[in-house]
Amino acid sequence: MEFLANVPGFHAYVVMCLVVLALIMFASERLPLATSSLLILVLLTLLFEVFPFTGRAGRLYPSDLFLGFGHQALVAVCALMIAGQALVRTGALEPIGRQLARWWALRPLLTFLAALVIGAMLSAFINNTPVVILMLPILISVSLKTATPASDLLMPMGLATSIGGMATSIGTSTNLLVVAVAADLGLRELGMFDFVFPAIVAGGVGIVYLWLVAPKLLPPREARLPGTSPRLFTAQLRIHDDSVANQKKLSEVIDLAGGNLEVVHIIRGKKNNRLVAIPDMVLRSGDRIIVKSTPDRLKELETVLGASLFSGDERVDDEHPLQDATQQIAEVVVVPGSTLDGRTLANIRFRERYQLMVLALFRSNKWASKQGTEHTEETRLHSGDVLLVQGSVSNINRLKSSRNLLVLDAKSALPISSRAPIAMLIMLWIILTAAFGLLPIAISALTGVLLLLVTGCLKWYDTTRALSAPVILLIVTSLAMGTAMVQTGGADMIASAYVSLSAGASPALILSGLLAMMALLTNVVSNNAAAVIGTPIAIGIAHQLGQPAEPFVLAVIFGANMSFATPMAYQTNLLVMNAGNYSFGDFVRVGLPLVLLMWAVLSFLLPWLYGI
Repeated sequence: MEFLANVPGFHAYVVMCLVVLALIMFASERLPLATSSLLILVLLTLLFEVFPFTGRAGRLYPSDLFLGFGHQALVAVCALMIAGQALVRTGALEPIGRQLARWWALRPLLTFLAALVIGAMLSAFINNTPVVILMLPILISVSLKTATPASDLLMPMGLATSIGGMATSIGTSTNLLVVAVAADLGLRELGMFDFVFPAIVAGGVGIVYLWLVAPKLLPPREARLPGTSPRLFTAQLRIHDDSVANQKKLSEVIDLAGGNLEVVHIIRGKKNNRLVAIPDMVLRSGDRIIVKSTPDRLKELETVLGASLFSGDERVDDEHPLQDATQQIAEVVVVPGSTLDGRTLANIRFRERYQLMVLALFRSNKWASKQGTEHTEETRLHSGDVLLVQGSVSNINRLKSSRNLLVLDAKSALPISSRAPIAMLIMLWIILTAAFGLLPIAISALTGVLLLLVTGCLKWYDTTRALSAPVILLIVTSLAMGTAMVQTGGADMIASAYVSLSAGASPALILSGLLAMMALLTNVVSNNAAAVIGTPIAIGIAHQLGQPAEPFVLAVIFGANMSFATPMAYQTNLLVMNAGNYSFGDFVRVGLPLVLLMWAVLSFLLPWLYGI
């Protein structure tokens, strides 16, 4: 072990191998992101525990790699996620949505541009996930009212919020991390608006592209909610003397029905006693089995069991079909941070909890019908999954205030609270105190969270829902990998190799190449991981070229935010993909030209602004 530890560059090579392994794992998602992050963190700490390392800065202890849990960047990210949750919970952003909906009827094209600009501006100061959650129902409502394909609107809106996140140091967690890591490495700490000019110029070009060009590149996509959706109806199967089900146990009757009989309860006797449907119950003539299924299935059960099918007190036949006037079908999305993420419909008791039936589950452009199968009940839900549900209008409306699900329909509205103005003022206070340098962003955001709790804009339950274990572990692991790369000299080795490969090229061209490399990485792996790993490499490249480090750090920030070309590049891409019924190819078709366009603009702007 001592021999290995003394081999020149041994630790740097192992760390670089672990970085490559992390990028592969983050991209493949064969393991949950939190698990992959924890695995890499454990391997890094074991490396420096078993093979001690002492560099120019002294010994690197394994415990040093845990400092990311207390890093100011992580504190700021978590506090801003919580503050953004307050805006959603109080409905502080709802007036913006209502105003957009009113404008759309008058000037649809200009209002679409306004929606893109507003989404980008909001995302410059708060996480873009709540912005997308606000805008999705509005744009879907507009598409229904104006017969405009939702696919023309949703992806441009989602990508516009990602563009807006580039503009300030708090626009995304990626920005915060890069700024903090660069400051840790001795660079001047970038202020909130220090790179807003190149972001506005490049972002403006990108917004115009999304407004005028992107809708023409997208093929029209049909709504996933077809008119022939498998609606479920509540009906009665009445048992007679000559029914096959007479004098049989309920479990036997369910077996006769092929194991697929949804029994709500059983009504018995003239007093209409309601009995719990237990397997050992023996059915009698005159019993009424209250069941829920599709019309075709109910007629089939009527024949198989020799029973009579009724809806209320009316016999169901061709002249009196099943009616469901009180029932509504809706699509609901599992939002990021939901308590349903990673759990199954069965173990969360979805039907009992929400009083809604799940008809189908949508994931990766495929519908999986619940009828006749059990797999949707046992499939683990993930952020971005869409459930097709059916239930009473009141129950679906109640779902609109859920912290776990987003209802996608024309009537969807965020819950509005009288505390919404307070939440908005506190968010402005967080932004302004950080922007004018009165407080570091970590302290101003944390103070803002305290104010939100004290004023009742948030409950502690909301704060825990806003935090994401995968995001926290990913940030800590990324910081640990960055520390290990810098301390062992791995970052300098990669920087030297990059400079050698680009020998003879101008510094501006080398910066452009770094920007392109980060844009490529962020569309394949986590943007936070790519950014934190890329920051020390960028500073190393600048030092070796004798150039100012700041434009190279900005190349990392901008490149890592260009998560436009693949749906898995960012969580809002997945939300938009499912809501708009997009394919992977749709993102490539629209996102790749956007990446190339913004790369070209920034490749000119950054060298020009910094005199490279």
